[in-house]
Amino acid sequence: MNADTALTAAAEPRDTAGRPSVRAATPADAEAITRMRSAYVLSAPFTEDWVRQCTDELAPRLTPEGDARAFVVDAPDGTMAACALGLIHPVLPAPAYPRGRAARVQIVATQPELRRRGYARAVLSALLDHLADVEDVTLFELHTSPEAAPLYRELGFSGSPALMRMTRHRQRAGAVPGAQPDSTWVPPQQYADSLPRAAAYACLYVTDEDDRPLQLHSVYSPGHPWHMIGGAMDLDERPWDAVVRECREETGLTAAGPPRLLATVFGQPRAQRPYSTLQLIFDGGRLTDEQIRGITLNPREHDEARVLPLAEWEALMPARDFVRLRAVEEARRTGVAAYVDTWGNA
Repeated sequence: MNADTALTAAAEPRDTAGRPSVRAATPADAEAITRMRSAYVLSAPFTEDWVRQCTDELAPRLTPEGDARAFVVDAPDGTMAACALGLIHPVLPAPAYPRGRAARVQIVATQPELRRRGYARAVLSALLDHLADVEDVTLFELHTSPEAAPLYRELGFSGSPALMRMTRHRQRAGAVPGAQPDSTWVPPQQYADSLPRAAAYACLYVTDEDDRPLQLHSVYSPGHPWHMIGGAMDLDERPWDAVVRECREETGLTAAGPPRLLATVFGQPRAQRPYSTLQLIFDGGRLTDEQIRGITLNPREHDEARVLPLAEWEALMPARDFVRLRAVEEARRTGVAAYVDTWGNA
């Protein structure tokens, strides 16, 4: 630590326990919070007209009568070092939400040069404590990045970064610390809604008699131009049943089985696809030249079926697609099922 850093650290506001000094935001903080959102949360910063418009919108909502609550840490130079903003909204009451009050964590931001000092955790913890203990909020939701998700999980959130949720109940006076609430039962639909979203796919790895992979050329997915037989599973459909259906629809062939799983492929949520994907890839066996010539493609999905040696596929597909294809080929060759968790990563 150099002298300048030491002086800055010494000037940081801390409470008696050495934690960052946090205060509740007031309407006077609306502009600073808006500028923090503009600079560190949004993909494109606000124009000054938008800063004024959002400040005017936020300021009255930061009053006791409003629906916004925020907590901030002030920097030594008088600017805002960090902030966390939550918006309270009503939901239909249920045993887990007896007051029918929920909150969405809208902003958690820290100035870049002041990060890794515990500010984000401090303002967010203060916000969650206030909303739960003072405002009787029991359901919390937020959207975040994969990098920030571990902090929220430490504080009790679950789910994918695209939608993380937490239920939290105020500790009643006289209650025994650590005791169970009156009821931990959660309605089935409410529990289902709290789970992270994911899409499941079933695929079939097929080669010719010389073990050269067969791939179908997509007419609708430029991001994945060549891929295996398969597709999304229908609701209540078993994976192997989905494979048999997709194979018949896409090629006119019948997958005979028995089912033999070669690989499990996982894809993380992304901005354009805010849910996880899970692929189960089965062995479709080796086709004769006559069977390959007899493939009947669905023109709405594919316009070519091609067989090539594994190495030649690398130049025809994105790197992540070839990683999957190579892993599946090795799984069949070695008899050891593959696991791939980089599918769809940028």
